Amino acid sequence: MSQPILSVRNLNVSFPSEAGRVDAVRGVNFDLYPGKTLAIVGESGSGKSVTSLAIMGLLPGYASITGSVKFDGNELISLTDQEMAAYRGKSLGMIFQDPLSALTPVFDIGTQITEALKAHDSKLSGKAALARSIELLDLVGIPNPERRVKAFPHEFSGGMRQRVVIALAIANNPRVLIADEPTTALDVTIQAQILEVIAKAQEETGAGVVMITHDMGVVAGTADDVAVMYAGKPVETGSVDEIFYKPHMPYTIGLLGSIPRADRKREDPLVPIHGNPPTVINFPDMCPFVERCPIAIDACRAKEPPLLPLGKDTRLEGGAESGAELASVSSKESEDDSVFIHSAACVRAAEIVDKKIDGKDLYPVPERSVDSMAGVPREEREVVLDVHDLVKTFPLLKGALMKRRVGSVYAVNGVSFDLRKGETLAIVGESGSGKSTALLEIMDLGAGKNLSGTIVLNGVDVTSLGSRERRHKRRNIQMVFQDPMGALDPRMTVKDIIAEPLTAFGNEKNVLERVRELMDIVGLKPEQMDRFPGAFSGGQRQRIGLARALATNPEIIVLDEPVSALDVSIQADVINLLDELKLKLGLSYLFVAHDLSVIHHIADRVAVMYLGKFVETGSVEEVFSNPQHPYTQALLSAVPIPDPEVERTRQRTILKGDLPSPTENKPGCAFRTRCPLYQMLDAGQRTRCDEQTPELVATEAGVDHMNACHYR
Repeated sequence: MSQPILSVRNLNVSFPSEAGRVDAVRGVNFDLYPGKTLAIVGESGSGKSVTSLAIMGLLPGYASITGSVKFDGNELISLTDQEMAAYRGKSLGMIFQDPLSALTPVFDIGTQITEALKAHDSKLSGKAALARSIELLDLVGIPNPERRVKAFPHEFSGGMRQRVVIALAIANNPRVLIADEPTTALDVTIQAQILEVIAKAQEETGAGVVMITHDMGVVAGTADDVAVMYAGKPVETGSVDEIFYKPHMPYTIGLLGSIPRADRKREDPLVPIHGNPPTVINFPDMCPFVERCPIAIDACRAKEPPLLPLGKDTRLEGGAESGAELASVSSKESEDDSVFIHSAACVRAAEIVDKKIDGKDLYPVPERSVDSMAGVPREEREVVLDVHDLVKTFPLLKGALMKRRVGSVYAVNGVSFDLRKGETLAIVGESGSGKSTALLEIMDLGAGKNLSGTIVLNGVDVTSLGSRERRHKRRNIQMVFQDPMGALDPRMTVKDIIAEPLTAFGNEKNVLERVRELMDIVGLKPEQMDRFPGAFSGGQRQRIGLARALATNPEIIVLDEPVSALDVSIQADVINLLDELKLKLGLSYLFVAHDLSVIHHIADRVAVMYLGKFVETGSVEEVFSNPQHPYTQALLSAVPIPDPEVERTRQRTILKGDLPSPTENKPGCAFRTRCPLYQMLDAGQRTRCDEQTPELVATEAGVDHMNACHYR
């Protein structure tokens, strides 16, 4: 193996705070080789992003940084910002998490890429720089690059903006590419495209890639080696196969057990890691995972265990604890071509075999409550929500005062479905498909403008009701939002937040008792009711929002991306809670999420939405095991599976381009511009897709699985 292009030794980063020194990164060591991908994983606050920013020299001046970061043998830590500028963008490229923040909104894309090129090659002419910019945009898959090079960032979709950021990062053929959560905010289809682009860029440049992510499916499909971080330092390192199939750190095992999988039948609850990561302020000399670890012993509290190769006694005094000694051990080439010897920071690592200790699971699967609706066939259950031919448009305005209507945006275009008691219906699709708009119009109970169709709630058409009657009906349908902090008033206590719906609907008797009951139902301690939302973690805030939604005893809860902002371990806890509440209380959920693995685990039925219409509906088992519409097939093929062997053999359908404009409501299949099947049809067959809008029908009579494709 060649020499490492990037070597990190005993990297430490701390920040001052009112509470004391925050040790964000504590002794990180790794080597990165050309053409290899190292994935750094862990929960929020584990130090992943701070590590990447320290390598790039992008931390603020008040950060204290010690240790060594060597690029091609040259030390970077001691360099000034001006000296680091010679490396950033040329030798070291970085793909940031938020592409809109990474791009300057007042300059067009071509100007920004040209600037990056000229900054490291002053002899490059403007014409040559523009030609290279167009070449880069074409390389990352931007359609019509000659024209789009003059466009501004706001004129691009989220996926296209992320491609532009990748083009900027690889403009000067860097030898190290750092990708900090590059796909977190993207749809699964766009995520697949972006990962393909990063792989292509790595192939073109031969760069070593540091992939920072919380998505273990992405890790399984992209990484050669993995470093699992917790409380600022690596707690397990090894090849991707060793980490996934033979983990020896309880934290790693917990992360893998928390992940819902789209390729496995959902039978048992997820296995979350209970508790929250520690605050790394004046941290004591003990295992940082000890308070959450299911197999902790007294030795775990005696001293923080070092990261040692498996087979060595981690309780020995001394050993490979210093940065230099540890680095020399962990960077050796092993038999499977990994740059890491499999190592773990756990005093009981040697006792763990096949994710078990003494033959027992470290994280036993929680018991599941009895389903209150078990044994009742779907057709015999009460219809709690019936939506028929829902159409929502927004006016497309032009003119100096934006008062001249020149068209309509068809956000929701003829959606129909029913929701039965005790079931979960999930609506899935890419951003811009109309999912959230449909939810908001249902929550508004048909009171919005430019709306047609019927919304029947508990047998009553609410679209025909007056405002007072509609308000009375609203107690039967409540909502949990995507951002738990944004949905809670930071100036109100938890007690006031949960009690607000009770007082709003006139239930002022025994409010305090009801608040205590609700907090207990969602797993919060009643003694915490006088605290403010800022004192709670993300998962706890989402529990507060759920308690608030349950206050009026609704039959339906609408959930708009309720777990997308949470870490995987906390996400598992909230998913289990939602499942338990449905089973115990007979609730019905209308669920929207872009994570199809979550949908597969929690939903009973699924509706796939594209450009305002449903293109496939049916039970989760049927749709996931036998997808019929080409769009559904592409969505499912793009879902990352947290299994390296599966990822190595999977065939993905990569959709090209972005959603068409929702302003056109012409006959024909809206998906044909991106459809892989359409590309294979002859001219005569394409005419049908061009001129006839496919109806949502079952392929066989009496089968509850429908799709809207002429050829399926």
